[in-house]
Amino acid sequence: MTRSLLGAPPSRKGALRPEDEGVQPTTGPRLGERIMAAVNRDPRTAPHGTRNDALLAVVLAAAAVCVGLFTDEARRPDAVGWTLLLAAHVPIVWRRRRPMPVLAALVALIVPYHALDNNHLAPTPVAYVALYTVAVTGRPLRTILTGVTVVGLSTSVMLTVSTHQAVELLRISGWIIAVLFCGIDVRYYREYVRAIVERAEKAERTREEEARRRVAEERLRIARDLHDLLAHTITLIGVQTSVAAHVLAADPERLDREAVAGALDDIAETCRTARGELRTTLEVLREHGTPDARGPLPGLDGLPDLVAAARLAGARVDQDLRVRTDPPPAVGAAAYRIVQEALTNAVRHAGPEPAVRLRLYDEPGALRVSVTDDGTGPTPGGTPGFGLVGMRERARSVGGTLDAGPRPDGGFEVTAALPLTLGEGTV
Repeated sequence: MTRSLLGAPPSRKGALRPEDEGVQPTTGPRLGERIMAAVNRDPRTAPHGTRNDALLAVVLAAAAVCVGLFTDEARRPDAVGWTLLLAAHVPIVWRRRRPMPVLAALVALIVPYHALDNNHLAPTPVAYVALYTVAVTGRPLRTILTGVTVVGLSTSVMLTVSTHQAVELLRISGWIIAVLFCGIDVRYYREYVRAIVERAEKAERTREEEARRRVAEERLRIARDLHDLLAHTITLIGVQTSVAAHVLAADPERLDREAVAGALDDIAETCRTARGELRTTLEVLREHGTPDARGPLPGLDGLPDLVAAARLAGARVDQDLRVRTDPPPAVGAAAYRIVQEALTNAVRHAGPEPAVRLRLYDEPGALRVSVTDDGTGPTPGGTPGFGLVGMRERARSVGGTLDAGPRPDGGFEVTAALPLTLGEGTV
């Protein structure tokens, strides 16, 4: 195999290509991150816990053997001492699942080991590991009682061996207390981390639920807008088309061209207005950068156009608009849509040339809307629509109320009370 001019071997399959030079290799977690992950994780739920504890037991046993061989040669363990010392490391394999039984078994093996006056330093590491496990997995009260019991029992055993050793054990019992409090501190730290994670997950779920709620509200709002717009427009176009058809069929020989042209112009103007409102509504669906954008909302300044359209459709509309205070945009849009739907229903259901009265006025804290007609109302037994439901939803969306139903002296009436100040949570 030939080598290149620079002495490097020719490229093999899998070698870094020139276009891959900017790609950073994926690196695993660093040592510090692994240590913090191990500290934060509950030892009872850690993966491969039994295997890791078996390796820990082997390491502790090897350390105990080294300590027993190379320190305090006068108390080097005999055969029974070695057996008890090594056997004390076996329960460590199950320390995560059964911390208290493991500590009890450890004490049962270490007590006779110390009573035989073997090397007292050799079993110290495994004893500290067992005490730490009890502290980190149990309640603080249980940990404190366990520590008192272990120190008291160890001191009693040492008193049978040597008073000097018992005093020495009391002197170094601070290490036992330190191990126990270290375990308690780690336990509280893990609970703190767990609480933070739970709050973050709850906040994430809350954000997702809020996003779904807003999407549902926006869909409902768009559905209401489309319903009001299409129902109003189609009703007007239908009435105006009927007028044009009547003019054409009434007396073909004396055709009133101006009336036909006026009806067709009205239809064209209605279509243009509907097309503009439909474009405004659909722009909300196409907007990605600002999810809360709602586009320009219709307001009270559009009511004269609604009245004019209703009059072109044949309704005799008497309007009384007395609003001295500018309402919030959402309230103005709700009032506009309520009036639009009420006029559409009057033109559709109240019969030919209905007399409609529109009243709009403000009072302290509220905007009042009233639309009445003298017609026959909806046909009994007909398929119910979404007009009344949509009007009530619009009133509720700004914190208002709406009543609709037949009048005692005939006709139909729609009344609404809309607040002039929006509270938190209204749209």
